Amino acid sequence: MPITLTGLRRYPVKSFRGEDLDSARIEPWGLVGDRRWMVVDDAAEAVTAREVHGMLRIVPELLDGGLRLTTAGAEPLVVDTPRSPTGDVQIWDDTVVAASAGPLADAWLSAVLGLSVHLVYLDDPTRRPANPAFSRPGDVVSFADGYPMLLASQNSLAQLNDWIAEGPRPDEGPLPMNRFRPNLIVSGAAPFAEDGWTRIRIGDATFRVVKGCSRCVLTTLDPITGDKQMEPITTLARHRRFDGKTWFATNLIPDDAGATLHIGDEVEVLESRDAADGPVRHAG
Repeated sequence: MPITLTGLRRYPVKSFRGEDLDSARIEPWGLVGDRRWMVVDDAAEAVTAREVHGMLRIVPELLDGGLRLTTAGAEPLVVDTPRSPTGDVQIWDDTVVAASAGPLADAWLSAVLGLSVHLVYLDDPTRRPANPAFSRPGDVVSFADGYPMLLASQNSLAQLNDWIAEGPRPDEGPLPMNRFRPNLIVSGAAPFAEDGWTRIRIGDATFRVVKGCSRCVLTTLDPITGDKQMEPITTLARHRRFDGKTWFATNLIPDDAGATLHIGDEVEVLESRDAADGPVRHAG
């Protein structure tokens, strides 16, 4: 059975809702328009839905030259894309120069989320290098957690949902794929075959498969309501625990910026390792 690309998804604002696409151009730092915007606190440090669950209820829409945000109980906000960097922001261990969206955006988000926050834009993603332990010089990333793109397998999700159905909390499944916030969804591979992939081609684009994705509390939040559950971490801990962490999906770095992906593109595994060893989680 061929492996095919069955889903394309981008997240214009980090930790807000995502949007499904039929096609998407690849940039060196990820899908075009993916995670170029981010929310920060008064100390200019990243704020995510891990702590502020209400962020998942905000729907972003990219406009020509700007961004539209909507959520229940508030008038929509339209923000122009800022082009001039205004100061440093902190995302995990990285300090990056970004551009402020301005006081109107800050006031709208602060009222919606109930705390003092600010909206910023990464006007030049080449400022943020990818983790050098799993990348090459020149590899860059947007405001994504660590790598330009995340790939997940529909067959792996089906296996996970089977495990949940057999476990102590079957009522918390089956889980939808958007719990895991991937950019690329593929179908047709054996469950967790992606653990062994190291280089793949999708359509006209090639990617390095550099590291598995260890999962955090964000996967336990309903992607629509923000309500918290115990799954999938409980079940992943029984079946997918390596080095004290739980793993689902894998990180990619593109080698063909400018190519366009389309739903239905064939996925070809160009290089691989033994998937029985689990996901790549150590450099080298």
